[in-house]
Amino acid sequence: MLEINKLAGYFLPCKITVYRDKGKIKVGMPKPSVLLRSLNNEELNTISDEIERRLMSAIQKSI
Repeated sequence: MLEINKLAGYFLPCKITVYRDKGKIKVGMPKPSVLLRSLNNEELNTISDEIERRLMSAIQKSI
């Protein structure tokens, strides 16, 4: 991603937050697809969509 646009580094690495709220464990993250759309680069959009899909899959498998 950085080879495509160095500004993508502002959004990397993707953060995942795990916390307890009212007795329930919650997992969340800012969506890479939303963050990287601000760079207006179709190639980055495609990559960020795939990254988001993989992260969401990992989160779903962990809960």
